[in-house]
Amino acid sequence: MKSKKLWAWTSGLIIIVFLLSACNLSNIISAVTSKLTEEPAAVLTPEDQTEVPSGDLQGVYDTTFASYPVIEVNMPATFSGGYSLPLSADQVVGLDDENLALSESQIEALLNNGFVVLPPDNDPSRMFSEFYQAYESYRYSAIPVFVTTDSIYHVYHLVFDKMLRDLEKTSFIPLLNELTSALLNESLNQYNELTGTDLEQAALRNVAYFTVAANLLGIDTQVPEEAQSLADQELVLMDSKSALSASPIWTMGGESNDDLLFEDYSQYIPRGHYTRSEALQQYFKAMMWYGRLTFRLKYKVETQRALLMVQALRNAQTSSGRTAIELWQNIYDPTVFIVGKADDLSFHEYGVISDDVFGVNPDLISFADETKMEKFFEAARDLPAPQINSMWVYIWQDRDEATQGFRFMGQRFTLDQYVFGELMYRKVGTLDNPRGLPKSLDLLAAMGSEEAYTLLDEMGETAYDNYDNQLEKVKSEVAGFGLDSWTQNLYWSWLYAMQPLFAPKGEQYPAFMQTNAWLRKDISTALSTWTELKHDTILYSKQVMAEMGGGGDEVPPKSYVEPNPEAFARLLALAQMTRTGLDERGLLDETTKGNLDNLISELQFLLDISQRELNGEQISDDDYWQLTYYGGWLESMTLAAADVEDEQMGGGDLNDQKSALVADVASGFGNVLEQGVGYPTTILVVSPEAPYHLTIGAVYTYYEFVVPANERMTDEMWRSILEAGNAPALPDWTNSFIIP
Repeated sequence: MKSKKLWAWTSGLIIIVFLLSACNLSNIISAVTSKLTEEPAAVLTPEDQTEVPSGDLQGVYDTTFASYPVIEVNMPATFSGGYSLPLSADQVVGLDDENLALSESQIEALLNNGFVVLPPDNDPSRMFSEFYQAYESYRYSAIPVFVTTDSIYHVYHLVFDKMLRDLEKTSFIPLLNELTSALLNESLNQYNELTGTDLEQAALRNVAYFTVAANLLGIDTQVPEEAQSLADQELVLMDSKSALSASPIWTMGGESNDDLLFEDYSQYIPRGHYTRSEALQQYFKAMMWYGRLTFRLKYKVETQRALLMVQALRNAQTSSGRTAIELWQNIYDPTVFIVGKADDLSFHEYGVISDDVFGVNPDLISFADETKMEKFFEAARDLPAPQINSMWVYIWQDRDEATQGFRFMGQRFTLDQYVFGELMYRKVGTLDNPRGLPKSLDLLAAMGSEEAYTLLDEMGETAYDNYDNQLEKVKSEVAGFGLDSWTQNLYWSWLYAMQPLFAPKGEQYPAFMQTNAWLRKDISTALSTWTELKHDTILYSKQVMAEMGGGGDEVPPKSYVEPNPEAFARLLALAQMTRTGLDERGLLDETTKGNLDNLISELQFLLDISQRELNGEQISDDDYWQLTYYGGWLESMTLAAADVEDEQMGGGDLNDQKSALVADVASGFGNVLEQGVGYPTTILVVSPEAPYHLTIGAVYTYYEFVVPANERMTDEMWRSILEAGNAPALPDWTNSFIIP
C-alpha cells in the first residue's frame, strides 16, 4: 500500500500549553480505512490517543469494520394533514387536564410551537431517575404517550455500556493482569542482564513503569528498591490529582524543564462506569497509565526503553502459555471495533525498524550501539507524529518532534476530539484572548449544523480570532466523509446516528417539528446522546487539551411516535452492526445478544410506526397498545442492562441505572469542560392526528459547565448535585423550548 503521511501543522506563538494536531482530517480518515487490508499491527487502547498513523511500516488488524446495513426510509414528499401553527386552545384535546397545571407561558409555547418541554423538577421526590419511570407514570395519566427519540437512544447507551463493562470484567481485566505480570517479569530479566551496562537505567525504569501498573492492579511485586521508589512517586502523584507534574520515572536528573515529561495526573480519577467496583477502578488507572505516557523519539534513553519493551513483548513468558503480544492484541482488537484505532506509534512500527537495524533477535546491549541507534532514529523520524496531543509542549519546541514516540497501549482518535483541537487555542484565539476550551456545539457546527453555528455566534464564541476560518476547514473535511468513514467503528457510527436528530425538518414533517424551537430541542437530544457516548468510552477515547405494563381500556389511547424515521433507521443499523461485529469476534455473550435483539426488534417497530405516521397510513389497535406499554419495555431493558451482583439471583440493580451522568470532554488552562445529562423531564406534544390531542413523553436534560481539572466529576458527584437541587443553569439556548 502506498505510504500516506499525515501532514503536520505549522506552529504559532503560544504560551506553555497542551497541543493539538492540525493534520488534514480527510488524510487521517483515508489512512484509517486503507489500513484494513494491511498486516496485523499492534497498537493501543485507552484514553489519550488518536487514530493510527499511516505508512508502509504501519499495519492494522482487520478488526475495525463490521457490516453496516444501510436502511432506507419511506418519506412522503410533504406531510399531509395535521395542523398549522399557531394553534388555538379549543383545537387541543386534553389541554384542560387539571393534572397538568400548566403555566400561562407553557400554554402559550405549546400553542405557538405545538410542543413544550417542562423544566426539570428539583424536588428529589418527584424526579424521574430513569426514562422508564417517566413512561410508566404517564401510562396512568389520561394523556396518550409520545415516544421520543431521546428514550430509545438512551436504551442504546444502556446496552452499549453494559456490553463494555462485561467485556472489561470478564475478559480485559484478566488479560491485563496476566500481561502486566509477564512484562514486569521480563523487564526484571532484562534489568538483571543489563546491570552494569549503559542500558541499566533504561531497563530499571521499564521495571518501574510496569511496577506502577502492577501496583494499580493490586498485583504483588518484588522489584529493586529504586524501581519501587520511582513507582511509589508516580502513585503519590496520581493520588494527589495534580493537574501537571513532571513524571519521576521519566526524570533522569539534570534535565532542563524543556526535557521533562509533564503528566496530567488528574486524568487518573476514575469516572464513567469505572467507579462501580474496585476492579474497574484499578483497570481504569492502569489502562490510563499505559495509554498516556510517551517514550519520546527525540530522547535516546526513552527510545532505548521502547526498544527493550518491544523485545519484552516478544519474549515474555505468560501464565496461560499465550504470547504477550497475543494478550495485548486480545485487549486492543475488540476496542478497535468499539472505539477506533490509536495514532501513537506502537511495538509494531518500532519492531519493524528494530529488526532491520538491530536484527530479528538482537542482543539487548546492541541498543547501546550509537551507530545503530542513529540508523533507528533516522528511519523512525519518517513515522507520523500523533494527530491529537495531550502532552505538555513549550512554545519554542517543534510540536511533532516533541510528541513523536512510542506508547505501550495508547488511546484513540475520535472525530469530536479532532474538531475540538482545531477550534481551540493555539488554532483559535490569541495569546491575550485564547480560546482555552471548546463548546460542545462546535462538533455539531463542524458536522454541518447551521443552527449550532448561530448559537455559538450568539454566545460570542465565533468572535475568537480565526474561529470562522478553522470551522470552515473542518466543515469541509467532515462534509467529504463517505459512509465507510462514518461506519468504521461503533463510536463513529454512533456519531453518524446522531445526524438525523439535529438536521432541520422541512415540509415532510409535522408542523411542530418544523419550528426553530424543535430544532433546538433536537440539538439538545443530539448533545445528550453524545454525552452518553463520551461517558461510556471515557477511558479509550483520547481527550484533547488546549495548548496549554398492565391491563387497559378496550380502545387504546392514540399514542404517537416522534416521526423521525431516519433517526430510528440509523440507530437500528448501529444496533445491528454492534450485534454482527461482536458475534464475528466471538464477543457476543447471551446477555448482550438478548439486549441487542430486543432493542433491534423495538427499533424496527418504531421505524415502521414513524413511517406510517408520516405517510398517513393506518395504525392498528395492537400497535397502539404496544406504544401504551412502552414504559414497561423501557423498564425491562433498563433492568437487563443493570449489573447482577449475585448471578444466581438473576436480577439487576436498578439503583446503578440512574440516567444522570457526566463526562469531561476537553482540558485546557487548568480546567475541564464537563458535559452532563440530568434526569429526564416531560415533553408535551400536540399530535398532528385529528382530533389534535396532547401526548406526553420524556426527553433528556443537557448541561455544559467548567470545573478545575483536579475536580473532574464522577457520576456519583453529579447526581448528588442534581438531587440536592444545585444543578447548574441549563444552556441559555434551551430557553426556547424549556418553559417554566
